[in-house]
Amino acid sequence: MTAPFLIATRSPGKRKEIVQILRDIPYRLVFPEDVGLVERAEEAGLETADSFEGNARRKAEYFARLSGVPTAADDSGLEVFSLGGQPGVRSHRFAIVSGPPDQQDAANNAELLRRLAGAPAPRRRARYRCVIAYFSRPDAIPMTFEGTCLGSIAQAPRGGGGFGYDPLFVSDDLGKTFGEATPEEKHAVSHRGRAFRALAQWLQTHLTG
Repeated sequence: MTAPFLIATRSPGKRKEIVQILRDIPYRLVFPEDVGLVERAEEAGLETADSFEGNARRKAEYFARLSGVPTAADDSGLEVFSLGGQPGVRSHRFAIVSGPPDQQDAANNAELLRRLAGAPAPRRRARYRCVIAYFSRPDAIPMTFEGTCLGSIAQAPRGGGGFGYDPLFVSDDLGKTFGEATPEEKHAVSHRGRAFRALAQWLQTHLTG
């Protein structure tokens, strides 16, 4: 059996995407629930850094120490340039609403549209950004990988695909929102797709060469 490779996320949306993006790496992808790592209260304090890299490193190191296997974690979000990079690292908590993921996504999208109400096209420019931290073992020096993609914020949600801000993010590469794109179209140009492909390429080169 191939060696396990832990992806430290409990997000159903991220899990679905990452499984598709990393389907060709020579490892057995596992997630916290797959290896018996039930959610603990201290996990709520992991994403308190002021940068994507900081949050990714904290999550990856935490789960690497619990699992003892190679571990990667990402932190990602939307940065609207006219809002000073907001929601940024607070993308998941932008509207400060608790509840199921779909309710949080709807509240975050509504808050973003409220802040951009009446804004002209130049003020709606944005980018998605993803930073991955990878620990080959718990005491290793982490490797980091980053991916970004440019776009604009639509006037209203479009499409039912993806998750998070995808129905509002009009990709420059695709000319439509990530919510309107097929999974394959999104993964080819998305921030997460680019970051995880960079990780996969590094793994192929350094661990199986």
